[in-house]
Amino acid sequence: MSRMNDRKLFMIAAGLILLPVALAFFGGDKFRYPCQNPDNWDKDFCKLPKCDVTRTCPEHIFKGQRDPRLGPPPTRVEPIVPGVAPQACPPANQNQGVNCGK
Repeated sequence: MSRMNDRKLFMIAAGLILLPVALAFFGGDKFRYPCQNPDNWDKDFCKLPKCDVTRTCPEHIFKGQRDPRLGPPPTRVEPIVPGVAPQACPPANQNQGVNCGK
């Protein structure tokens, strides 16, 4: 009788281990929100104002961060213009903060 219980326990344990492994392996590329998929970013339901109602726009989902699947952003080098100094902030008044009202 003990041998039958051991075999049944082994089969249950094997099933519990193999089920999540099989789901992870055969599950494919799934996204929680359709607008997480870069293929959908140009579609109507991932553009304002439709996605703003459900807060599923790419801007909402990634919260200002770049999607890591797209790789690093292209580097952008700002040209340095000789003789042009950055504009200084005007004297602070009560309505402007440290960012010069920007």
